[in-house]
Amino acid sequence: MYKYTIIIEKADDNYSAYCPDLPGCIATGCTEEETVQRMKEAIEFHIEGLREGKTSIPAPSTKAVSVEVEVTV
Repeated sequence: MYKYTIIIEKADDNYSAYCPDLPGCIATGCTEEETVQRMKEAIEFHIEGLREGKTSIPAPSTKAVSVEVEVTV
């Protein structure tokens, strides 16, 4: 089982997400939770397409961390 990192971005009226390890694999949703679920489905669909095309499935390699910085306004 692979565990892929996804990046979730807040837009004006919804959320969008993408997976850096699977270029072109994206999803959107009204809530963060919906977007995560749709992204999981998109990754599964993407991998299915790679298998059908006999293309190797990239192993997860991206990691995301949050850093705290001091900002003066």
